[in-house]
Amino acid sequence: MRIKIINPNTTWSMTEKIGACARSAARPGTEIVAVSPSMGPASIESHYDEALAVPGLLQEIAAGEQQDVDGYVIACFGDPGLQAARELARGPVVGIAQAAMHVASLVGTRFSVVTTLARTIGQARHLAEAYGMQRFCANVRACEIPVLELDAPGSKARERIVDECRRALAEDGSDTIVLGCAGMADLCAHIAQVLGVPVIDGVAAGTQLVESLVNLRLGTSKHGELAQPPAKPMTGLLEGFTLQAPALRRAA
Repeated sequence: MRIKIINPNTTWSMTEKIGACARSAARPGTEIVAVSPSMGPASIESHYDEALAVPGLLQEIAAGEQQDVDGYVIACFGDPGLQAARELARGPVVGIAQAAMHVASLVGTRFSVVTTLARTIGQARHLAEAYGMQRFCANVRACEIPVLELDAPGSKARERIVDECRRALAEDGSDTIVLGCAGMADLCAHIAQVLGVPVIDGVAAGTQLVESLVNLRLGTSKHGELAQPPAKPMTGLLEGFTLQAPALRRAA
């Protein structure tokens, strides 16, 4: 089985960390291919960043369809381009926010999301509502840590994230923590050990969910809304994204 983990930002050090976390969660025999797009933002911390990350993400999905990839994980907690990616892919595509929230609902009664910047709180709340997770989501909290600081040498990010998780358990009425950034994936085991509660990393959860879907021989439905997009011309900077019928592959 081959699973492609797509970090939609272009910071390769973060992609390597995400890939390592996915490999540690994957079953023996699963090949993990971790990639960053060739274009896009260095980090995703706004609606603007998210929108500009989607074309590069879709390039990676289209390439994966030519490389016999069985399934995909979108490793950004905003789940950017998730439905568009599902339109292109035959196999399952899982976003780490959707994966983490659903897994958290299976091991606790209420979860708190601990994320990076406060400006992304609204996006996480909107996803919880869209995924039917609103009644399980006690709160969304921010540490006010820029995404790239998670990889910075000497950063105090780990301590600040642990402290915010501790406050979530004390103040929110939650019994489970969801880490709200793929860049926090390597902190999951440490935080769980310190706090003694389930801590959900969406990279690991997404990887194992994709493995399960592939083993169940469940791909993305191509009936209705997630059918492959209709072929039509694209112009300007998007000319390379023109789809051809009937295979609907991205033009070279």
